[in-house]
Amino acid sequence: MGEKAIKVKKQIVLELKDKMESSKGIIFYDYRGLSVLEVTELRNKFREVGVEYHVIKNSMLRRAADMLEIAGLDEYLAGPTAVAFGLTDPVAPAKVLVEFVKKVKKTEIKSGLLGHKVIDVKGIEALAELPSREQLLAQLAGTLNAPITGLARSLSGIICKLGYALNAVKEQKEA
Repeated sequence: MGEKAIKVKKQIVLELKDKMESSKGIIFYDYRGLSVLEVTELRNKFREVGVEYHVIKNSMLRRAADMLEIAGLDEYLAGPTAVAFGLTDPVAPAKVLVEFVKKVKKTEIKSGLLGHKVIDVKGIEALAELPSREQLLAQLAGTLNAPITGLARSLSGIICKLGYALNAVKEQKEA
């Protein structure tokens, strides 16, 4: 192998390391058996939720994982491997892929990464059950808003009662 090819591979591994380091969640899966149409459908679903999809050589994945000192990934890197990088949401790649695997029944999930921790298929399926970041933020906003709304209603009720009391006092004085 020539010096130029080695430099190119080293650059790819460094870029892969950076992508692995900056991703919120990563899923590794075996894409064998998928038709071109199915792969295109999967890529489109990933793109819709901000997930990058790549087919990467296992040796390059191993080198990048070693650079990041990620242990326990080697056992999952056998056979063809495609990678889904969740750049903003750790749940998004798991949700899309778990749903897709259930639908097509041709491919299988190998493992994943959350930070530098390797998770197995059961962990990925559990991750897919979690609400998305947007849903969690909406729930949090609702929870934070509830006491304020209650306070506003209470104050409104007190003001109304004060108004009724003042009106009753006024009527008594007039009578």
